[in-house]
This record gives sequence, structure tokens and C-alpha cells, in this order.
Amino acid sequence: MEGFTMIYGALLASNSFADRFYQNFIEDNRWLMLLNGLKVTVIVTLEALLIGIIIGFIVAIIRSYHDKTGKFTILNAVCKVYLTVIRGTPSMIQILIMYLVVFGSSSLNSIIIGGIAFGINSGAYVAEIVRSGIMSIPEGQTEAGRSLGLSYAQTMRLIIMPQAFKNVLPALVNEMIVLIKETAIIGYIGEQDLTKAAMVIQSRTFDALLPLLAAAVIYLALICLLTFFMNKLERRLRNNER
Repeated sequence: MEGFTMIYGALLASNSFADRFYQNFIEDNRWLMLLNGLKVTVIVTLEALLIGIIIGFIVAIIRSYHDKTGKFTILNAVCKVYLTVIRGTPSMIQILIMYLVVFGSSSLNSIIIGGIAFGINSGAYVAEIVRSGIMSIPEGQTEAGRSLGLSYAQTMRLIIMPQAFKNVLPALVNEMIVLIKETAIIGYIGEQDLTKAAMVIQSRTFDALLPLLAAAVIYLALICLLTFFMNKLERRLRNNER
């Protein structure tokens, strides 16, 4: 009798889960909300990565050049102010300022505004990561490049940056992972990303667990996929050194 009760209880629980799954994802095609939210998350992340890498490398080169030569004093000061402000204020406030103040009167899509805001934020961290990689390369490498008749820009592009990139790749991957998760706050400017989509489903089904769990699993899958490809790239770079 006790065994029958346990089996019956398990069947009820199974049916209950099936009903919840149907209500959260199948009914009214609510799974499409998560799919569209994932699309927004990926677009914003890629846009922010591109902007962040461009800004980060430019700032890193300016600061490292100043550290080595003492030149670019004004540009270096501007870069230091940028790094201090961006790293010292919450990313949510930054994205709200970009949306409500900087682009408050523009017709730009909130996805573009969010990508710009996250890119500017990420650029500050990428800059310090890349700068540490540049400064880790022995000065003799720069002198060797100059002795071959290369300009400073050519030396950086052909000799210093490839070595620095390999040194800081793990830290850059970590910054990319942080960026993917930080995009979850883009819902504050009215964009329905993956997290916002899960919350919308929750507001309609009054079931918080399954939508949020689905969003968490998708975020985890994105990060695992990124880590896999970046680890593959790192192994390839190391094999090319041999």
C-alpha cells in the first residue's frame, strides 16, 4: 500500500510538472519570448564586445605608450578619467544615463543604446587587461622591432600585440563572460532580453521557477559555448608557438 502511494504521488508530481511546463513555454507560444530575448541578448553582447575591444585597445595603447615614453600626456589624462569614472560607477546607472540623458531625445533603438553603454563600460576593463599584457612584454622586444626599422605602430602591431593578446586571453574571456551576464539589466531601458522575457512569462503564469531556470540554463549554455571556442583558440595559439 505504501509503495502504491509513492508511485501515485510521483505520477501526480510528474503531471503537475508537465502542466507547469506547458503553461510556461507551450501555451501561447511563450517559448518564443525566450527565443526573442536570447536574440536581443546576443545582439547587445556582440555589439558591446566590438565597441569594448576597440575602445579598450585604443586606451591601452595610449596609456602604455605614455608609460614608456612620457608622451601623450593629455590623452593619457583623459583615459585615466574615463577609467576612473566607468569603473567607479554602477553599470546600471551608466546605461540609464545613456538612455535617458545622452540619447534621451534621439530615435536610436534601445538595443543600440544598450550595446553602446555596455561597450563603453567593458572598454574600461578591457583597456586595463590589455595594458597589463603590453607592459608584461620585455622592453627588448620593442627595441628589437625598432632596430629592424619598424615604426612604433608597426612594432606594436607585429611584435608586441600578438604576444600581449596571448598573455591576456584568459582575462579577456572572463570579461566577456561578465559582459554576457551584465546585459541582463537592459530590461531597465525597456528592452526585452532573456531575463526580461523570463520575468514576463512569470508575470503571466505566476510561476517563477521554470522561466527563471530556463533563462539561467540558456545563459549557462552561452557561456559554456564561448568558453569552449576561446579555449580552442588559446590552444591553437599555443601550438603555433611551438
